[in-house]
Amino acid sequence: MIRFCRMFAAAAALAALALPTGSIAAEDRVAQKPQKERVVIQVSDADPKKWHLALNNARNIQMDIGADKAEIEIVVYGPGIGMLLADAEVANRVEDAAASGVRVVACENTMKAQKISRDDMQKNVSYVPAGVVELMRRQHQGYAYLRP
Repeated sequence: MIRFCRMFAAAAALAALALPTGSIAAEDRVAQKPQKERVVIQVSDADPKKWHLALNNARNIQMDIGADKAEIEIVVYGPGIGMLLADAEVANRVEDAAASGVRVVACENTMKAQKISRDDMQKNVSYVPAGVVELMRRQHQGYAYLRP
């Protein structure tokens, strides 16, 4: 009888320990939202073909996995910055990408060096102090890196 009581007490203690852990784990699974796929695309070339390729990459990602499931950022610096000017050859495509949820960011270091102001740029562009630092940070945050 004593043996039965000890076994029952041990089983009850184990069950009590298992319940909160299992319950918390189940709550965590329910509370977590699926993480978006994240990608940062570097464009540092003034070549319109590279720009079209980068914009095609962003659009293809959105089409393949869903725009709502992707977080896409295009980081622009160096010679590529000219393609973010309001009258650039790819301005309409950049505008379409931004409208679809792609974040297009310009390097302010490059803008300063090339004497470009925000007034010269397309209206849908965001800004970061340093494009290369933005690329580094995004990669540390787990973003996939593409350079067309």
